[in-house]
Amino acid sequence: MRHLLGLFLKTFYPLSPLASLEGRQIDLLLNLIHIQMAILFAGWAVYFVYVLWRFRKKKNPKASYHGLSNRVSIGIEVAIVLAEVILLTCISIPFWKNYMTQVPNNNNRIEIQVVAQQYTWNMHYPGSDGKFGRMDEKFYDAEDNPMGLDPNDPDGKDNFVSVNEMHVPLGKMVLIDLTAKDVIHSFTLPDMRIKRDAIPGMRVQIWFTPIKEGTFDIVCSQLCGLGHYRMKGVLTVESPEQFKLWVKSHTTLYSANP
Repeated sequence: MRHLLGLFLKTFYPLSPLASLEGRQIDLLLNLIHIQMAILFAGWAVYFVYVLWRFRKKKNPKASYHGLSNRVSIGIEVAIVLAEVILLTCISIPFWKNYMTQVPNNNNRIEIQVVAQQYTWNMHYPGSDGKFGRMDEKFYDAEDNPMGLDPNDPDGKDNFVSVNEMHVPLGKMVLIDLTAKDVIHSFTLPDMRIKRDAIPGMRVQIWFTPIKEGTFDIVCSQLCGLGHYRMKGVLTVESPEQFKLWVKSHTTLYSANP
């Protein structure tokens, strides 16, 4: 039965291959919602056909203004409302609260600051020491310092910025600190089941644990201007060893004496 259900969902409700640990819960929620919606749709379709047949003109040549003499329809409506309430209060809201308000306390995670702008994703890495340098708009330079890093902060000496390219190690939790410079964007990793708005002046956190190596799309799911279609990036999930080599291959953007 489980195999048949999975085959049915893949055939009529295809999703991109799942590549994150947390995405399993999201897929489960999506499947539960669509199964319930399918049941409701089938029930309403059957009821609609029955009504067309039951109250056809040939059998009811004259209209009746007295209404039904039983409460079957009321019972059906109450059952549907209860189903919707259960879906919302017992499944959707608790899941959303657990996923969106409780950042996992994982000391082994890596952190990346992502700043969206028309039409680029800026990925700020803390370097080998795991510490982010201070940022200030007075140091901002579109070409040389897109994150506005303070060149005098020792914590930022090994920081580097990758444009439209994100690398993460396999099996390690990734915590993303997300914001935007100009307009509202939407940071989306379909294969990781990640989607969150990047809003100027606000910082939000999202996280995922990759379980598959490979390259995956990073897209903007919010119309952000004429160049929205080309706001793309690439996420590369690789072994921890390859990730360390990638980090080491990036030279620092700021020297001790700028």
